Amino acid sequence: MENIYLLASFWFLAAVLSTILANRLKISIALMEIMVGAVIGYAAYKFHLTDNLSLNADWLKFCTGVGAIMLTFLAGAELNPDAMKSKIKEVTVIGLIGFFAPFMGCSLIAYYLIGWNLQASLLCGIALSTTSMAVVYAVMLEYGFNQTDFGKGVLGACFINDLGTVIALGLIFAPFTYKTVIFIGTTIILILFLRPMTHYIIKRFAYKTAAIRAKWVIFILLSMGVLALWSGSEPVLPAYIIGMVLARTMERDGHFGRRLRTLTVGFLTPLYFLRAGALVSIPALLAAPFVFLLLFIGKVISKIFGLYPAIHHFKDDKKEKWYYTLLMSTGLTFGTISALYGLTNNIISQEQYSLIVGAVIASAVIPTLIANKFFLPGHLLEPPVLDDQAADEKDIIRKL
Repeated sequence: MENIYLLASFWFLAAVLSTILANRLKISIALMEIMVGAVIGYAAYKFHLTDNLSLNADWLKFCTGVGAIMLTFLAGAELNPDAMKSKIKEVTVIGLIGFFAPFMGCSLIAYYLIGWNLQASLLCGIALSTTSMAVVYAVMLEYGFNQTDFGKGVLGACFINDLGTVIALGLIFAPFTYKTVIFIGTTIILILFLRPMTHYIIKRFAYKTAAIRAKWVIFILLSMGVLALWSGSEPVLPAYIIGMVLARTMERDGHFGRRLRTLTVGFLTPLYFLRAGALVSIPALLAAPFVFLLLFIGKVISKIFGLYPAIHHFKDDKKEKWYYTLLMSTGLTFGTISALYGLTNNIISQEQYSLIVGAVIASAVIPTLIANKFFLPGHLLEPPVLDDQAADEKDIIRKL
């Protein structure tokens, strides 16, 4: 047991150092945690200590999995359905293009230029078609864009993009069974009844018991996560939908939302981002740098050429257009999930998996660094002055 405590303290020391470095270098905390994790992973490989990091330990995979679920839930909770009605055309068009452009581009690159077989090429296209909801929302929350119409549009487009990825993975590779029907049916029932059930619990028990709202939400998220895994889907998908269902509830109850954000950003997501970086096999990338670069460049270029003209139709400001485009070019959660699915089911080899995941994580870091450095649309945050809730969120981020 003391080994688990030792490892946990080590990872949180890395999280503290990442936060300090991010503050000094003016880089997003999430991205710095990924980079620090990659350095730790490479150092462990060089000194033959990779096993000591316990990257595949059940407790660490559980914490990082819950971190991805919670971060996705909070991203969905930012999207009030009333506010999204006016953006339905924008998020649908941009989200679909954000999926189809890299899916087709990267599949063709893998098949014709790299020489992979058809199944491996299609899996590669699916993995590189994603947009990282985890990275995008972490950046939105850190800078305060989650409170703006611009940020809500980006998050909505991310959801449509990743929904396309999940559907494509299911249609091409995963069988449609009675389990899928049960999962879809349960999700529909939850959409209809979760909000009134939550309101009853809040009215009857909130402010009289210890954090029952948080316990209720975590119970629902984990339960739907189990059902999603059982049906062959992924637990982050229902988490996003649950977040959207409870968006109005979270909006009215600021303290409830802030507590969940503190738990997520302070405890869970540092482990998620650090582990994601540590899982990158730098030796595998160095062994085939041309293939890695081809996949990475193929993903980003196909995203940019597909998305920028579409975003230009909805946005006028140059910084907003490029920031939107570059954030939509990121990848992490669904990309690594898709690659792992391919490896587990013998669709791709270990070497192909490392190359795809390396390209996915590089796309999480490099486009976001460029976006925050050169195209940050700071004018969206001044004025109006951030409200008290947004200010509290920024204080939480600074303290973390």
